[in-house]
Amino acid sequence: MALLMATTACKTPKLKTAREQLARGEYYAASQTYRKVYNKLTRKEDRPLRGEVAYEMAGCYRKLSMAARAAAAYQNAIRYEYPDSAAYYWLGRSLQADGKYQPAIEAYTQYLMWKPSDALAREGIRGCRQAMDVRDGRTTRYIVREAKIFNSRRSDFAPMYLDKSLDQLYFTSSNEKASGTAKSDITGMKQSDIFYSKKDEKGNWQRPEPAEGELNSDFDEGIVSFSPDGQTMYLTKARQDPAAATSVEIYTSRRSDASWSAPVKYEIINDTISAVGHPAVSADGKYLYFSSDMPGGYGGKDIWRVNLLDKIGSLENLGPQINTEGDEVFPYSRTDSLLYFSSDGHPGFGGLDIFKAHLDATGNRWSVENMGRPVNSQADDFGITFGEGESGFFSSGRGDARGYDHIYSFTLPELNITISGWVVDKDDEPVPGAVIRIVGDDGSNQKEVARDDGSFSFRLSRGVKYVMQAGAKGYLNVKQEFESDSAEEDADYAVDFVLSSISKPNVVENIFYDFDKASLRPESKAALDELAGMLRDNPNITIEMGSHTDRKGTDAYNDDLSLRRAKSVVDYLIAAGIKADRLHFEGYGKKRPKTVTKRVNKEFPQFEEGTVLTPEFIETLGEEDQEAADQINRRTEFLVTATDYEIY
Repeated sequence: MALLMATTACKTPKLKTAREQLARGEYYAASQTYRKVYNKLTRKEDRPLRGEVAYEMAGCYRKLSMAARAAAAYQNAIRYEYPDSAAYYWLGRSLQADGKYQPAIEAYTQYLMWKPSDALAREGIRGCRQAMDVRDGRTTRYIVREAKIFNSRRSDFAPMYLDKSLDQLYFTSSNEKASGTAKSDITGMKQSDIFYSKKDEKGNWQRPEPAEGELNSDFDEGIVSFSPDGQTMYLTKARQDPAAATSVEIYTSRRSDASWSAPVKYEIINDTISAVGHPAVSADGKYLYFSSDMPGGYGGKDIWRVNLLDKIGSLENLGPQINTEGDEVFPYSRTDSLLYFSSDGHPGFGGLDIFKAHLDATGNRWSVENMGRPVNSQADDFGITFGEGESGFFSSGRGDARGYDHIYSFTLPELNITISGWVVDKDDEPVPGAVIRIVGDDGSNQKEVARDDGSFSFRLSRGVKYVMQAGAKGYLNVKQEFESDSAEEDADYAVDFVLSSISKPNVVENIFYDFDKASLRPESKAALDELAGMLRDNPNITIEMGSHTDRKGTDAYNDDLSLRRAKSVVDYLIAAGIKADRLHFEGYGKKRPKTVTKRVNKEFPQFEEGTVLTPEFIETLGEEDQEAADQINRRTEFLVTATDYEIY
């Protein structure tokens, strides 16, 4: 159970000022005031108050994304026995945002001793462990680079394309060209303005300029989104009511040529306390997504939406699959079922991480996925926008101890997954003009004609099951099944098709019999099953199975043995479901010696192509070559006898 906050009567005027600044959301100004108070509390009796000040100052640093300073201040609060266990939770959050994952886990674990059911602390531990895994080398294929043309020495963030032409990019910046001279009490920087950059005729981005028209003022403006036609801007503006807490509201501005009109408040709720910001127009222009801490959410800031075409009664929270007890901010609607946003409530690497949410076909369930490294980092990552394909820009506070954000580009290189091979006949000769088809369970359907050398190649997608078929005039069709790996990496798969001729005998390799017997050996099964599959793929053919022996033994013995061996193959095929009237068997004994083909010559180069391996020729050879020739003559072949078998 969390302990009660310590109190003390020793309150200084400066501390009262700091707390008033904190209450108004003026985090930078408050942090400066807290630091002065903290440095003056040097007496032993000041230790409890020093713990209070350190804790409140740490909260300011955390809001300013100064993770290292926040962690140090929380550690000081604990050191001075600050009596609220929340100090351990926020210490864990700050250490995680500073990339110190193991110490963060220890802080979260300590906090869970008091609050064992706290979901955010448990998600924090999960995020730290995932981050340590990624640190060991598990990253996505995204390529991230700093977009230096847009960045200044101050903060630049929340990029957004104007329209589908993708030739103008708007973003928020507190750079030296921003309006006014006063620094923000919230950030300690100049008030931010809206800037934009255009591409030149060569497609190169130009140096940014302030948005033209009446858009920018001495107050904070930024974080924009546009209607699909690029004529209406939705933007976030700082509330300009000195009597109210510092907060933000959504405004609209209209475009005329290149100039923007003075912003007009877009009324969503009648509430002067809640923050409403980070607008994002859906791709179809129907909805406005935004972030708010208004009542009715799940904790912190939530993602909401309102119907732009029929606003009354349409306000909708996106629910607990998107929103957590933490903050969900910076939504980006890519399609009606694909939403991106940043969160510190879902498991992440530290600070805000960018998440991808996909709405299922029922429209009832979102699946949320962390975009991983290097898009996400230990710092705040947010404000993503997409251009062509899987590329675009986002903003991040990585690598800047001052808490400044900058704009980064990202792209996901296209995977190069191919399958290639050759179509050859049984004699290893290329079959030019063969037609190869490949159909995937993702709905893809491709066709290619083999080149003169019999080669072919297809581009594939990952994690897809394919059925491939090759065929050519004068040959039987051959079918193969294949599944590409789901790993996100380039791959080149190889598959060859060996086509059987309709007009000449085709040797069936790897059929084995016991010595001096007709019984098939178990290792023949793969070849026989492949033969049965070929017959199923070509249901209109009938074949003759012919078996041949070597020159040894009498004619009668060899004729009988070869006949029984051919019958064994036919019996196997019938048992495999091939109709008997499609099959005929014949034993040729040693009557038909083999003629050396190109393929046989490759395996046995001592025999010239075209040589007939007759007994007379074999007897002229040495003992070793005689055995090789006899081996070639011992074979099982099939010959297509008809191509018009009728299927009943």
